[in-house]
Amino acid sequence: MNKITNKFGTEKISKLLLKQAIPASIGILVMSLNMIVDTIFVGRWISVMAIAAITVVLPIAFLISSIGMGIGIGGSSIISRALGKKNTYKAYKVFGNQVSLTVVLSLSFVFIGTLYCSSILELFGANGNIIVPATEYFHVIIWGIPFLAFAMMGNPVTRAIGKPNYAMFTLILPAIANILLDIIFIKFMNLGMYGAGLATSISYAVSGLFILWFFLSKNTELKIIPKYFIIDFSILKEIVSLGGITIIRQGTISVLVIILNFTLFKYGGEISIAIYGIINRVMMFSLFPVLGVTQGFLPIAGYNYGANDSQRVKESIKISIIFGTGIATFIFILIMLFPSQLVGIFTDDKELLNQTPNALIIAFLATPVITTQLIGSAYFQAAGKALPALLLTLLKQGFFLIPLVYVLPKFYGINGVWISFPIADILSTLITYFFLQREIRLNLKINN
Repeated sequence: MNKITNKFGTEKISKLLLKQAIPASIGILVMSLNMIVDTIFVGRWISVMAIAAITVVLPIAFLISSIGMGIGIGGSSIISRALGKKNTYKAYKVFGNQVSLTVVLSLSFVFIGTLYCSSILELFGANGNIIVPATEYFHVIIWGIPFLAFAMMGNPVTRAIGKPNYAMFTLILPAIANILLDIIFIKFMNLGMYGAGLATSISYAVSGLFILWFFLSKNTELKIIPKYFIIDFSILKEIVSLGGITIIRQGTISVLVIILNFTLFKYGGEISIAIYGIINRVMMFSLFPVLGVTQGFLPIAGYNYGANDSQRVKESIKISIIFGTGIATFIFILIMLFPSQLVGIFTDDKELLNQTPNALIIAFLATPVITTQLIGSAYFQAAGKALPALLLTLLKQGFFLIPLVYVLPKFYGINGVWISFPIADILSTLITYFFLQREIRLNLKINN
């Protein structure tokens, strides 16, 4: 493990970033394609309301699985810094505690989700004709969520120990499984929303079982060892302080989804929720390389911060922002040129084809500036600075997007929802840039 991770402190930053970011980007790409294909299948083979139902249900699933994601990101930050300090024992101890926390908490939340299914769906905006397909879908995918949570926990850890290709396969394998099973269950077996949910739930199991196999195999030095499962409260506090950022962020996104769905339903009906479903899928797909750069940046910054090499940390910030901004600008140009063609991939419904392209253009107007916000908040998380990481992570969705989505439609109708996205992007980027520059100036002095 040390031989691999030592490269984080010696290899050229641009080369390291590519090694980390490309597998992460491919994994996110395939996962995004999976969600897009899933949306296309249910939209064309089931109904427009099926798109709206998935748009309501998936944020609930991701909220529960974000427990694993938060534990994974928080723990991987500690592991990266521990390896930078050559403290292998702490890395093992942290990982064992991550496994215990993920299993117990994800199963607990699945129980709660099953018990209060109807209330939760209504809270997240399952109104009108959306209720029936959303309920059918939710009842099936809930059983796959503990596997998804475990996979999301293990994914950032594999990157932290220098195994980005396995992190990539954690996302690719379930995506392939979901697409194939969608075709079987929806197209050929005609199982409708139940089939869509069954395909998704099985794909989550594929992902979780793959990451379990990896940490039991000879392919990693950091293994699942029961003696490290016993909770160490000092480590627990450290994991929660950093991992809680991701959980709170996902919780904030869930609140945003609730407000979005009710606002969209109020000002545009069920069709507007379907429009947002398409926009959300395009966002996930088109921004995959930028998110890949951000994920690739985290272990590099964390390791070198732990090794007290400020020059390499600063260099990783600079190169990551340059790479990500160039990619984001290219994506922005494509979306501005081909909005109708992108929407046409998802649906042949005339109303959706008429309304979605304009909404898509507005929502993506600030895309070129988003990398600074992503890398800035990721740096503070990599450095183990929980409070600034939390505040910067919540800037877009919590401090800006939620109030804007609530207020602007009162003046601009449904377009107020779409306008909220670029305004939130610009404001959160400006604030993040200020704090990142301040951190570089005050705390990242050359090789202390």
